Amino acid sequence: MGSLFPPRLLSPTVRPLPANRPRPTEHRHALLDVPSSSSHHVRLPPPSSSRGELRLTQTDLARAHAPASRRAVFRPRTAPPDADAAAALMVARAEAGDFERAQSIWAQLLLSSAAPCLAAAAPRLLPAYARAGRYDEVLLAARELSARDPAAARDLYPLAVSCLGAAGELALMEDAVQEMARAGLRVDSATGNAFVRHYAAFGTVPEMEAAVGRLKKSGLLISVDAIRAVASSYIAHRKYYKLGEFVRGVGLGRRNAGNMLWNLYLLSFAANFKMKSLQRAFLEMTAAGYRPDLTTFNIRAAAFSKMCMFWDLHLTAEHMRRDGVAPDLVTHGCFVDAYMERRLARNISFAFRRLDGAGEPVVATDGVVFEAFGKGGFHATSEALLEAAGGKRRWTYYDLLGVYLRKQHRKNQIFWNY
Repeated sequence: MGSLFPPRLLSPTVRPLPANRPRPTEHRHALLDVPSSSSHHVRLPPPSSSRGELRLTQTDLARAHAPASRRAVFRPRTAPPDADAAAALMVARAEAGDFERAQSIWAQLLLSSAAPCLAAAAPRLLPAYARAGRYDEVLLAARELSARDPAAARDLYPLAVSCLGAAGELALMEDAVQEMARAGLRVDSATGNAFVRHYAAFGTVPEMEAAVGRLKKSGLLISVDAIRAVASSYIAHRKYYKLGEFVRGVGLGRRNAGNMLWNLYLLSFAANFKMKSLQRAFLEMTAAGYRPDLTTFNIRAAAFSKMCMFWDLHLTAEHMRRDGVAPDLVTHGCFVDAYMERRLARNISFAFRRLDGAGEPVVATDGVVFEAFGKGGFHATSEALLEAAGGKRRWTYYDLLGVYLRKQHRKNQIFWNY
């Protein structure tokens, strides 16, 4: 059966293709023989290629003719221009709580030539990890960046010690210090004193004493802040005898601490109400050339007030007036509490005349006194009243005394009514 359409006749100008001629391929390119000692062949780029593709091809050309030993050398990538912006984004992500994204950026920057910018971001990044409770990440970040940039380890490990110690992670803080020692880094004075402060705040008394002993063996001088932290720990645990031993071991003759060491030494006797030892230590202080300050007088006044030793209280007021030391709210409170304890409220005005009853109330005593003795009734009531008043009027010690006596009178009346 024939075809429905008759065969179409070709015009005499068109020639049919030979049957055995292959059809041309669309994207086939000729090979360019490069004149070289090697027999490498490189394909020409397609005619529609862009300039970037052509530049990459020329790079491949140069790399193809490079020796094999030169091609094997690893060359780090150049730092991207936005490395600092990426580090800032990483810190912002960590502070916002997006730690997965922050760790992803950290890994990318760590493996690139932009690792030095991580050392600049660490003072904000590590505290952000510590605040979020990711304490293992703090130490891990210090390890990774120290391995990548050994010069940054001198700043990273002290920062890790500070962050972990402030969070109370003493075991991880110990690991950081041990890694510093293994890396050959010497613990400086700031790190060593921070180590002692954190053990004083979160450790036990034996652990704190061991930290102080390690600091002394290293030949570093204990700082004033570390001394105060250790003293607060002894006071909190009611270890007043050990407090005196510690202060004597540090050295009462240190001039850069002012009267603080002598005041702590006096406090170790006053808090235990060893009055003879307190008087002897006070005479030793004056004989050593130290002039008593307000805290010194208030330590003695607080002990005399608790013991209701009125004669010694009045001698303290006379001594303060002779040395030109102005009493504060704590001093007045010692007198008021002693007189109220013995139900001698009518004689308080006699004591206030020896003090500065018409003066404006201030508190200039070191807080370590309150840690040992607490705040008396007059002191606590007056502070609450001044805070509630908000500075709307000028108060004097006489005004505060009147309010306090009226309050005590009402309290007694309510008690007897029931």
